[in-house]
Amino acid sequence: MEVTVRFWGVRGSVAVPGERCARYGGNTSCVEVRVGEQLFVFDGGTGLRGLGISLAGQAPLDADIFFTHTHMDHIAGVPFFGPFFGPKNRFVMWSGHLSDMDLQNVLRSFMAAPLFPVPPEIFSAALVWSDFKAGDVLQPREGVVVRTAPLNHPNGATGYRLEASGKSVCYITDTEHVPGSPDQTIIDLVQGADVMIYDCTYTDEEFPSHVGWGHSTWEEGLRIADAAGVKQLVIFHHDPSHDDAFMDKIASRADTARPGTLVAREGGVIVL
Repeated sequence: MEVTVRFWGVRGSVAVPGERCARYGGNTSCVEVRVGEQLFVFDGGTGLRGLGISLAGQAPLDADIFFTHTHMDHIAGVPFFGPFFGPKNRFVMWSGHLSDMDLQNVLRSFMAAPLFPVPPEIFSAALVWSDFKAGDVLQPREGVVVRTAPLNHPNGATGYRLEASGKSVCYITDTEHVPGSPDQTIIDLVQGADVMIYDCTYTDEEFPSHVGWGHSTWEEGLRIADAAGVKQLVIFHHDPSHDDAFMDKIASRADTARPGTLVAREGGVIVL
């Protein structure tokens, strides 16, 4: 079966509409992966709304949504995902970063007054809540394996590796590296992957003033990709202050350093 990756939200921290970010996109994290007709979604940032619009009229849907964590930029699209309101649809909601709460209760707290007018119970689709521990190996569908690992991020986060049809796609955001000490947990997870989507919020030059913020750099992404033998690095989770001109410079420098490296753009598609 063909494996495809489509980007619906590529920005980190906060959505940034407007002409300055029009070419790369301003919506926050949301990535669609298809294995044949099977649908897998990674994160529910503001890009999730656009994915929902694209799925209109396709009920019944039976899909899986994997959350790296529940910071606002990764769940802000959840209340606006149209397929959640379709009674014929079913979604398995996966999360591996929570210890004191489960995903359902986190979203219920988020979708509650005075933050939001209606609770998750407003959704008419069948939602199956599946919490796990980062490091577990998941089998969400026949022929599909999802490996997981903990990431270095405030309040925790989970990295994912989806394997199907002899292909592998890794989704590694949000995570902070330690300069000069590559994260062996990530290297082990992404070893030999076809595609690694990696948190490249900053440049190495910017990083020292953002230590402790929970994010990495595109240069560290290159170093991890080289260390793990990743075939293609995708630069992801763009800082909201990085406009299209800035991202063009990163794209040029990254492709020179490691030919074939991509900077994620909304609407962009990778076919494996």
